[in-house]
Amino acid sequence: MPKLKLTEILDDKPVKVTVELPAKLHRDLVAYAQVLGGETGNPITDPVRLIAPMLERFIVTDRGFAKAQRSRGNSASMPSPGTSSGQG
Repeated sequence: MPKLKLTEILDDKPVKVTVELPAKLHRDLVAYAQVLGGETGNPITDPVRLIAPMLERFIVTDRGFAKAQRSRGNSASMPSPGTSSGQG
């Protein structure tokens, strides 16, 4: 069986986001959840829970984004999502 990029889905304080997915992407998400559930032995009842870890993994492995972050300085200077930048 292929090694998936996701391993474990951790519980964390969520931020509610509404997103529309193309039907094919949703089917792929459901299929991914089934494969991951089979690999881990823990069925994933809500494939939507995979979206956040997938995005996290994508961002962590995006070399262009990492380079841009380094050129901006450390990411601590950037406001966290959902927080005010102090402007306005």
